[in-house]
Amino acid sequence: MYVTNQLDNTLSVINSHTNRVTATVPAGRAPEGIAVTPDRRHVYIADNGSGKVSVLDTRTDKIIATVPVGRKPSGIALTPDGRHVYVADGGSNSVSVLDTRTNRVATTIPVGTSPVSVAISRGGTAAYVANAGSGTLSVIDTRTRRTVRALHAGRTPVGVAVTADGRSAYVANEVTASVSVIATRTGRITATVPVGEGAFDVALGPDGRSAYAAVLGPGNVSAISTQTHRITRTVNLGPPQTDPFNVVATSRAVYVTNQGAGTVTIIDPETLNVAATVTVGSSPYGVAADP
Repeated sequence: MYVTNQLDNTLSVINSHTNRVTATVPAGRAPEGIAVTPDRRHVYIADNGSGKVSVLDTRTDKIIATVPVGRKPSGIALTPDGRHVYVADGGSNSVSVLDTRTNRVATTIPVGTSPVSVAISRGGTAAYVANAGSGTLSVIDTRTRRTVRALHAGRTPVGVAVTADGRSAYVANEVTASVSVIATRTGRITATVPVGEGAFDVALGPDGRSAYAAVLGPGNVSAISTQTHRITRTVNLGPPQTDPFNVVATSRAVYVTNQGAGTVTIIDPETLNVAATVTVGSSPYGVAADP
């Protein structure tokens, strides 16, 4: 597991078997989004403060390349084949597409205002970008590398996840304290799930039965049934100052960065109990699990 520490300018490497930090790696300024390549050899880190993407070699735990992108890069996602990285450039209202074979920007795609998060469909044919400033979800055709649609997504969409079948996108709306479910074909919001003040991120479990929303205000993670669109469990991670920020779900665990507490919480997806809490750096932001 890999965690970016925004105020430390570092990356924490955590052994997911022992839940211990095995390395702390210097990154760029104010690192935020993070993604692991399918072959596990590299990690891509969006350095918000320096306008670059850092590339980590997982065998040596060293940064081997830095790639200039747009201003204030935040969210980041890899295509399923690992050949391209999509980076939400929040300060440039664009998405940079990096070629992982050359570690160069292949193209830059205009999207909405203040893009924060990006998710790619399992088939790799579409990228979905949450634009916090324009309240939209930009849909990018990854074959043509063009924005083909802009879907209404609620107020201040800051996190996005796409179902395995590509039919629905789950969007965390910070201001309205909710998760919106959007039918990707029609663009219609089919459900709105209130989760609490400061919904900041959302992830889908690999079995597709649950979505998990990180909720800043009360310090919770809300588990949502994708069938009923109701909260099935609220997992408290600490007092309001804990600030659960980003979340990623695997078959083994749900990982949540707690920006205020300087920790990562590990939740058992079967029992939805907290299995462990790991201390990392200052203001942990993004989290990615080894695929």
